[in-house]
Amino acid sequence: MSLDERFNSAADKAKSFTKRPNDQELLELYALFKQATVGDNNTSKPGMLDLKGKAKWEAWNGKKGIAQDAAKEAYVAKVEELTSKYA
Repeated sequence: MSLDERFNSAADKAKSFTKRPNDQELLELYALFKQATVGDNNTSKPGMLDLKGKAKWEAWNGKKGIAQDAAKEAYVAKVEELTSKYA
């Protein structure tokens, strides 16, 4: 199975968790997914009052410089780790 196939499979698996991961785990998944699909964060930072948007932006921005393939590998590994807890 290619990296892209494993990545897409992991993304589908993450959507089918029966329990909700905690906020830190969700931010980690979000940041790795965005880094893998878009690359480095190229958006402007949300305002102070947008707490959720700011947290997501900061999580993604923290992955700056990670290659998209490396982010895909890390995303697949993180989903596999969380599957035992939430699937």
